[in-house]
Formats: sequence, C-alpha cells, structure tokens
Amino acid sequence: MAGVARRLLCRGLGVAAGPPRTRQLREAEEAAPVFQYAGKAARRKDRVFVWGFSYSGALGVPSFVRPDAGWKKPRRIQPTPYRLETEEKITSAACGYGFTLLASNTRDITKVWGMGLNKDSQLGFQRSRRDQTKGYEYVLEPSPIPLPLEKPQQTRVLQVSCGRAHSLVLTDSEGVFTMGNNSYGQCGRKVVEDEIYSGSHLIHQLKEFDSRVVQVVCGQDHSLFRTKKGTIYACGWGADGQTGLGHYNITSVPTKLHGDIAGVNIIQVSSYGDCCLAVSDEGDVFGWGNSEYLQLASVTETTQVNVPRHLPFKIGKIKEAACGGTGNVVLTEEGNVFVWGYGILGKGPNLTETAVPEMIPPSLFGWSDFSPDIRVAHVRCGLSQFAALTSKFLVLLSWRGHVAVLLAEKKKEKKNTPKNPNQTKTKKKPNKNPHAIESAPIFLETEDTLECNIREPHSTFTGVSMVSGLCFVLTYAFIKKVLFVQDKKKTFLKQKIQKVFFISLYRVRE
Repeated sequence: MAGVARRLLCRGLGVAAGPPRTRQLREAEEAAPVFQYAGKAARRKDRVFVWGFSYSGALGVPSFVRPDAGWKKPRRIQPTPYRLETEEKITSAACGYGFTLLASNTRDITKVWGMGLNKDSQLGFQRSRRDQTKGYEYVLEPSPIPLPLEKPQQTRVLQVSCGRAHSLVLTDSEGVFTMGNNSYGQCGRKVVEDEIYSGSHLIHQLKEFDSRVVQVVCGQDHSLFRTKKGTIYACGWGADGQTGLGHYNITSVPTKLHGDIAGVNIIQVSSYGDCCLAVSDEGDVFGWGNSEYLQLASVTETTQVNVPRHLPFKIGKIKEAACGGTGNVVLTEEGNVFVWGYGILGKGPNLTETAVPEMIPPSLFGWSDFSPDIRVAHVRCGLSQFAALTSKFLVLLSWRGHVAVLLAEKKKEKKNTPKNPNQTKTKKKPNKNPHAIESAPIFLETEDTLECNIREPHSTFTGVSMVSGLCFVLTYAFIKKVLFVQDKKKTFLKQKIQKVFFISLYRVRE
C-alpha cells in the first residue's frame, strides 16, 4: 500500500499525509514573481470601462436600468469599472451632466456615439422606434450621432467635450460642431427665445476662427476653443466672467480673448464649472471666471474675474492644468502636482481650502526610493474629482459623488506597498455639499507609458473624463482587480483577478 502511495505521489496523483500547509502555500504564492507572456503577433485592443451613476443611461449599459432577466434588480450605482462592449475603436470620451459622448478617429461614416440624458438634444436627434417624428430623451446604450459632414469618409473626429447640456465635437478639417442647449449662446449661435431643444435636429457648425481649432472645452454653460496659433475663443454664459471677454453678459458668437493672454501662445486650456485656466508655452498659468472658492484669490479679492489674469505662482514651469468646480490642480515639468481652492484637495482632511498652491507629496502618486522613476505625466478633472496619470498608476482624488477605482496592470514581480503611517481618522466637519465627502488617493497600476491625448502608440491609458457620479477611462489593458471603498463600515468589495495598490485613504463625512 505504501508503495502505491509513493508511486501516486511521484506521478502527481496523490496527496502527502501531514498537517495542512495553506498558510505556507499562500505566503509562497504571494512571494512568487508574476510573469505574463504575449506572442510577437499579439495586438492590444482598445477598451472602455465605465462606472458611477447609471439611471440616466450615461454608462451605456441598458441592463443596469432595465434588467434583462427577471431575477436581476436595477443597478443604480455601478461601483467598480465595467467593460463597455463596443465594436469601434474609441479614441475620445467625455462626460456631461448625465450623458456621455464617445468618438473614434476612424474614416467610417459613423464617428460619434452618445448615451444618457438627451432632453436638450445634446446627443443629437435620436429617433424613436415607435414614432419616427419624435426623439428619445433618454438613450440607454451607445447610439450613433450623425454629423452634417461634407466629406464624411475623409474627415476625422479628434475630440469631444460635454457641458451641462451641450456638446462640442472637434474635427480635423471641418471645424467644430455644436449641439444641445443654447440658452446662453454656448453652442456659438444666436440665442432664440423660447427655443425648444427637445427633439431638435439642429447641429451647428463653427468655422470663424483665426486658425484651425485644436482643442475644445466645455464649461458648465460656456465653451472655449483653442486654435493652432495659441489663441482662445469663448462663448456662452458669462455671469461669473467665465467667458473672459471683459463683461458679465452672454455671448453667442465665439470671440477672441485678450487680457493677460494677449500675444501669448496658449498650449492648453481647462474648464469644467465656471472657472477657467490656461497654460502658456513658457510655463505660465492664467485664470479667469469664478473665484468664490479662492481659485483666483492669489491676484484678486473679487469673486468674479472677467478677463484672463496671470497667476504669479513660484512653483516652477507649469506643464498642465485642470480646473474643477471648486478646486484647481497644476502639474509642473518636474512632475510635481499642486492644488488649491476649496474641498478635500488630496492632502488629507486638514487641507480643505487654500488660495496658494500646495504640493501633494510625490509618495501619494507612487514615488519612492524603490520606484524613483514614477512621475505624474498628466492631470485631469471632473466637477468634483481629479485624476493624475503616471507611468504606473492612475490616481483618483475624489471628494463628492460616487467614485470607483480602476486597475489595469502588467507587472513582472509583485511588490507589497506599505500603508501610510500618517493615516488618521477625522471628525465630522460641516460642508456645503449634501453628499458624503471622500478624499482617496488610489493607485491604479498600468502597463507602460501614459498619455491622455491618444498620440503615442504605446500608451496604456488614453484618456480620462469625469463628472460627479460618473467616470470614464479608455485603456488598452485588462482590469486585474478592483477595490471599492464603501460608506460607513469601510467594507471592501474585492473582485479577485490581481492586486490593487493604494497608499492612503482619508474620509470626511458631513
């Protein structure tokens, strides 16, 4: 009998007698290196992941709103990244207030898709199947948006942007197309009193610029256009000075901005609420618009600034800026991230407002003595969230709404990341926002390099677009593991595929 057992063990068909060694096996498995193999002919695939509030249809998954089986329940919140099934190669994504735009730079006739709220035709006219004369006010899955292109097979869509209820589509050769609500002229056309936007077929084309438009940005109810010459044009709501045209009126025609940016080559502009930031080729940053949350308090005590002002920050040459609803963030050429404004700004519960840029410690973005090459490469924002992209991680900083975490990683060996020793609990503090506040720098590991402008062929993350309650990420990599921090009991929902990194977590509730 013993001989039979030995033979079985030699062939791998038996189990040796003795005490179980699950702990030893688990420790050995965790310490073992992880290898991933891919053939030379293997090709990356574009993938889109969505998470957040689903009932508006903005996630593009109909079964979340209308379950496809009797035993399923509607899914109001999708807390973890969910892969959106798309046959097309998506190169640009944007989140509005309850709606989403996707775009592809393909030469196919269909180039833009939309889902979510469509009460102001911000997704174009989505014809109803029951009544061909009416359009859908809610779109639950990605639906084509036909553009009035003169050369549909030659023209490419470069970028999409979403505001509160209007949308901008940038093309390479036919200018900018606008659709949706135009109550304040944000679509760049004449305001029509009592205009009915629901079920509208109107898509307006803009071409009146000094050179080709290379970037479009939607604020809440205003629009910004950056041209190849480095000039900025604006139109729309200007009550907070967000159009930067020297007045507080609405403007229905895109008009060139002056002020401190006159004659300056602007290489990037950002807006999401009612404040705007612009970065020049010399590394200077300029701001205008709303300053109720100290966004522009470094140059003025007024709460509205209607002309671009130079912000004299002595933090080095600025590479990129992101302008949210109540806070701003800039990235320097050295890879340092500075924040200012109001809210939980990413440095923990003790920093809730500041008029002077405060640097977020590089260690919160993954830098350490063991990973000295990790630097932030890009920053993006939603109305209430910031995202920082490095060569290894996507870091989400959030303080309002429901935000989940994405991980897409490719590693050669496992590393254990120590917890932050300075992690502390905080007392309840009053806040203007009715929702619970969260500030959680969370590390999402990726493959090789990161690029938000979809220009580099080896990019992993190609874009991030966010709004309160909704996040969108374009990525080439698979999701490996998701960690979502829930409400009061610090419950962790784990989807076991691989490992998620996070350094610190700060929570402040109302």
